[in-house]
Amino acid sequence: MASVEERLAALEAQVARLAGERAAPVPAPEAAPADVFWALDGLKRRLPPDGAGAVLYTGTVRTADRHYDWQYGAGVDDLLDGDWPALAGTLTALAHPVRLRLLREILGGRHGTAELADLDGLGTTGQLHHHLRQLAAAGWLRSGARGRYDIPPERVVPLLAILTAARH
Repeated sequence: MASVEERLAALEAQVARLAGERAAPVPAPEAAPADVFWALDGLKRRLPPDGAGAVLYTGTVRTADRHYDWQYGAGVDDLLDGDWPALAGTLTALAHPVRLRLLREILGGRHGTAELADLDGLGTTGQLHHHLRQLAAAGWLRSGARGRYDIPPERVVPLLAILTAARH
């Protein structure tokens, strides 16, 4: 596994590419990063000085069969003024261990209902279909032909950001 410094440098370069900016020189692997809050500092430079702030999440994800790059930001005023109860269904769909496992398995390359049904601990076929429908209704899955499921590309990094936030 790459060192933290190497991984941070790779992320900095990716974010710079996505933002259309030139990446700062990468420090030598043995050197500590000069600025741990590089993403936060970049966000602050883009905000008006008298604003309430903003939230940004970004990521680059490689799975066995796909690659995802994603960046999203929102102003704090918009977030605080938004309809939080309207988000309950989206979040509730994630609040079940079987559904989280299904998302992990699908992200890992198991896309077919038959492949998923073969996994231990997911319940009956009816229960499996119930969980898949719940995830699809909340926008975490898309159903394709022949009982195949995918996580929409625009949902991969947000899902991983939610999981990251839940760990801290």
